[in-house]
Amino acid sequence: MLIDDAQAQDAAAMNRRSEQNSPVLIDGVETNTAASGRTKAEQSLTIEAVIHSDNLRLAYQRVVENKGAAGVDNLSVAELKPWLIQHLPTIKSALIAGSYLPRAIRKVDIPKPNGDVRTLGVPTVTDRFIQQAIAQALTPYVEPTFSKSSYGFRPNRNAWQAVRQAQQFIQSGKRWVIDMDLEKFFDCVDHDILMSRLARTIKDERLLKLTRRYLEAEMVDGKEVIKRDKGMPQGGPLSPLLSNILLDELDKELERRGHSFCRYADDCNIYVSSQKAGEHLLKDISEFLAKTLKLQVNTQKSAVARPSERKFLGYSFTWHKVARLKIAASSVARLKEKIRKLTTGNGSKSVAKVISELTPVLRGWISYFRLTQVKGVLEELDGWIRRKLRCLLWRQWKRPFTRAKQLMKAGLDEIRAWRSACNQRGPWWNSGASHMNHAFKKNGFERLGLVSLQECHRQFQC
Repeated sequence: MLIDDAQAQDAAAMNRRSEQNSPVLIDGVETNTAASGRTKAEQSLTIEAVIHSDNLRLAYQRVVENKGAAGVDNLSVAELKPWLIQHLPTIKSALIAGSYLPRAIRKVDIPKPNGDVRTLGVPTVTDRFIQQAIAQALTPYVEPTFSKSSYGFRPNRNAWQAVRQAQQFIQSGKRWVIDMDLEKFFDCVDHDILMSRLARTIKDERLLKLTRRYLEAEMVDGKEVIKRDKGMPQGGPLSPLLSNILLDELDKELERRGHSFCRYADDCNIYVSSQKAGEHLLKDISEFLAKTLKLQVNTQKSAVARPSERKFLGYSFTWHKVARLKIAASSVARLKEKIRKLTTGNGSKSVAKVISELTPVLRGWISYFRLTQVKGVLEELDGWIRRKLRCLLWRQWKRPFTRAKQLMKAGLDEIRAWRSACNQRGPWWNSGASHMNHAFKKNGFERLGLVSLQECHRQFQC
């Protein structure tokens, strides 16, 4: 899966404790997990630890920070605070009694670049609050047991560390990669297998039942109610942690065999020394996943290949020995598609306004791809973006008289301006022609606030 700039910052956001939004929650049942001198391994996670006031306060803050859409009850994040003031004691009582029933989740289909869709399940904001509290309480128990080769949705770990580690594996001589794609992972998680792994850590039956209820929550698509007996809805705060708990079994198997690998959520790359070894391992691991976790490897999307022929978390690698990091072609194509949407069909929008909308997109994109060591693509993109803006201007002027007038205003002499305005060529051709490049130079767009990907990348290296 593609990990973009927002996803790259998820781990940091999950660990950031906001100082905004003053606490409003009523103190809960006290628990001795914080006060005792025992380690987490010697303690047992209980529902009382989940609803401890400090844990709920932090869960509330993070749900507010993450914002997000309302669920099936239409309760927004902004309305959560007064709602909790009124209903939190009742929710706590139900959680302690083991009788709390989550609401259904709202189905949302997100288009994928390949034309497919990714189905998200959006819980109610109340259930996101409870899931967040569970995830926070559970993390200290499972986090120390996770593999050092797992980088997704973990404290103090991110996609940059994963691609750097992958680069080191390649540079060490492991010049072949098993790029393994799991077939609709989040849709195919076996509930019984996941719960059996979870039960190794959680002994409180109330907490186990609550987690299973979240896994089995019905999905609402308009007026249709969909029953669910497998899968794990993407969109809730608990799902990333549960996915790591399940796929830790894959990590441990690869470690047991002594392999070099990087896993970010369900995106796993294994680095080996030969194509034959890779093909043999892919077959073995596919059988292991099918037998142990009932997960299928997508044979059409998985491959044993040179790292330069594949992408990992949006990056790829050069083919030579040093294996420099570069931005994958598909990542560049995805950025271009976003820019096209912002610069096409805006007949009444000023270039300055379009640039203001482009700025956060460009800054976020280059922030994620700051590790690239192949910079030529950034120069090409900068030039392409300026051409798209010139194309937007040409389309907005429409008539030859307006075009000639604007070109003269930009510094062209009258003869050249009229000749250019009446050339009967299309907007894209004119946007790349010398008269538009002369009239609307790079520094002019910079004065309007256009971000240079090259310059931003240079600043990240300082």
